Amino acid sequence: MIAIHDITGMILAGGEGRRMGGRDKGLEPFAGLPLVAHTVKRLEGHVAELLINANRNLDGYAPFANRVIEDAEGGFKGPLMGIYSGLRAAKTPWLLVAPCDSPALPHDLVPRMLAGIMTERGEQDIAVAFDGERLHPVVVLLRTSLADDLADALAQGERKIDRWFARHAWCKVDMSDCPEAFANLNTEEEKHRLELALMASSSKEGK
Repeated sequence: MIAIHDITGMILAGGEGRRMGGRDKGLEPFAGLPLVAHTVKRLEGHVAELLINANRNLDGYAPFANRVIEDAEGGFKGPLMGIYSGLRAAKTPWLLVAPCDSPALPHDLVPRMLAGIMTERGEQDIAVAFDGERLHPVVVLLRTSLADDLADALAQGERKIDRWFARHAWCKVDMSDCPEAFANLNTEEEKHRLELALMASSSKEGK
């Protein structure tokens, strides 16, 4: 089993937030906290170091992580560049990545991802969360030794995460018992709807 000291956690918060009017999604308020703080809660205590990948408002993210890292190359080149930047920055054999805009991720996300990377074929290089219907490629556990291969892929113009995954030994991690946990927020309307749903759920649990 992979130990805590072998894992770096990283939250992707480096996007442009175009569908939210260009606002920095990770710092948007959600249920009383910045959106990124909800993902922090899922990772802290389960990883040796917590990184946030951001390309603006670095001081705003600093209180939530051990380190804030920018993309290795500028120009908002997408999540694959963010993953590469994390692989390069991590000091551990494994990197677990999660997005800043999925505030309902399972609280046991890390142990489930660690368990899932062990398959009948042995320990895989990449494990990707699967909600029973679709993959969530930015919820992923991967070996940091893949950094050089990803650098080559990016240099060749690759920007599709799933195509790069397919070059390696990868597996799905079954999360079909909680597909709603992977809802991500791209618009103000989606944010408001999920906020209400989570508040209603918390209210029921409190009774």
